[in-house]
Amino acid sequence: MTDVFTPEKRSAVMRRVRGADTGPERRVRSVLRAAGVGYRLGGQGLPGRPDLVMKGRRVAVFVHGCFWHGHDCRRGARQPKANADYWIAKIARNRARDAAHATRLAQDGWAVITVWECALKAADFDRRLVAAVKAGQAATISGEASSAA
Repeated sequence: MTDVFTPEKRSAVMRRVRGADTGPERRVRSVLRAAGVGYRLGGQGLPGRPDLVMKGRRVAVFVHGCFWHGHDCRRGARQPKANADYWIAKIARNRARDAAHATRLAQDGWAVITVWECALKAADFDRRLVAAVKAGQAATISGEASSAA
């Protein structure tokens, strides 16, 4: 399937895909700020550069887009039609990299919380996120009828 955009337009569209300060990230920060939970941005020096870090609690928070990180929800399970082989391999590499970073952080004594984009729509998202952070235990916060574990 050919691209519906010209190469210049596609380039402009892809430039707008943000890697930091995304809408889901801002929502997570807003929830934590409202709950009085302090955090730092960026996670420089830590494996995977977590989106949010709470050094005192030794908690690292990753906010993942369902498509880009291969979540098993409806949006994350979508198969791209154009250049499918590239994107399937790319998302598989992202998943493997994410797992390796989480393992490394856990070995270093950090609790890793992964927030999936689809979870932001859940009615109890705020409560689950704050509970996971305050417990200081590894958790995955997903919107697909699962809870922080």
